[in-house]
Amino acid sequence: MNGRIDSGLGQIVIDTDVIATYAGSVAVECFGIVGMAAVSMKDGLVKLLRKDSLKHGISVTITEDNRIRLNFHVIVAYGVNISTIADNLVSNVKYKVEDFTGMEIEKINIYVEGVRAID
Repeated sequence: MNGRIDSGLGQIVIDTDVIATYAGSVAVECFGIVGMAAVSMKDGLVKLLRKDSLKHGISVTITEDNRIRLNFHVIVAYGVNISTIADNLVSNVKYKVEDFTGMEIEKINIYVEGVRAID
């Protein structure tokens, strides 16, 4: 389901891929996030996604009441507190995505799929 905003002149429809791409770009700017992760269901391997594939580590759901639910699959930096990373990610993504879309975020789930040393 796509996000919908009613303006005075009509309706604005926002595709979930647009939201995922923007949320991914916001996420990788956050301290402690190395990148988005893709999990292979076939063999269970996790791989770090390139910057142009950010939306593949995020799933976006639009609820019936037009609110956004985000699931992030991330790889975090070694030696940084995961709770601090998650708090930072949630606050940045919530603020920026709500400002970008004009829609409310209902829930953000973060799945830490791996840890990697920062180069």
